[in-house]
Amino acid sequence: MNPELQRILDAFPQDGPPAHEVPIEQARTAHLTETEVLAGEGVPVDHVRDDEIAGVPVRVYEPDGWRGTVAYLHGGGWVMGSRDSVDAVCRALAVDAGARVVSVDYRLAPEHPFPAGLHDALNVVKALDGPVAVAGDSAGGNLAAVVALKVPVRLQLLIYPVTDAALNTPSYSEFDGDYGLTAASMRRFWNLYLDGASGLDPDVSPLRADLSGAPPAYVITASHDVLRDEGEAYAAKLPQADLRRVEGSVHGFWRWQTTEIARATVRDAARAVRQALD
Repeated sequence: MNPELQRILDAFPQDGPPAHEVPIEQARTAHLTETEVLAGEGVPVDHVRDDEIAGVPVRVYEPDGWRGTVAYLHGGGWVMGSRDSVDAVCRALAVDAGARVVSVDYRLAPEHPFPAGLHDALNVVKALDGPVAVAGDSAGGNLAAVVALKVPVRLQLLIYPVTDAALNTPSYSEFDGDYGLTAASMRRFWNLYLDGASGLDPDVSPLRADLSGAPPAYVITASHDVLRDEGEAYAAKLPQADLRRVEGSVHGFWRWQTTEIARATVRDAARAVRQALD
């Protein structure tokens, strides 16, 4: 385990109820608090504003001289997260890629289950002009992967994406319990997101979709993550994918911009984005 990330894991509270039993509003607050502590303020960007695109709230990051746009979809199990929870990482991505980043505040479950959040993501991406890449972490990676199958984009940047509802890969057994995200939490997220819809739907589980026409991908997985195997299976099924497993990392680390491992991972991904948009 990366020493920076091990210190973070060691500092997580060990008492209280399991994460999958915490009330949703409390979980949302804790998710944002975790980000505020571990992400930091983020790097300055020349122009940042809150706006709406296609009726969906967004935050737009524009470095001077930007070329091309990244539509960013935050993680949080389709239940938690917002443009605030990925502010620091979107700032870093905008600066390092020299691209405009549009962070999408899509609707969340359980108030708005599938396909509400997906429709928000699709509507925003369809409204963007010029060369576009789509990116997302975790549940946001799930939405980004589905969007990339429906809207022409230059690149899909998928960070430890959720790609299948089966929850049965070996990494679910190997890394359940001690590395942040658990199988029980993912099961809860899926139940809240689907609200009775089928997990076999390729708009829910893109690993089950026809990927023959999918755009190029840059896929990041965390070595100690229950989602690792399904992310890597997705990369293997894509026609063109650059897979990067970050050794010694855990689910969530991408947002933790106070750590060097997160900053280095964003810099590497930003190079791929810049090349795709150029």
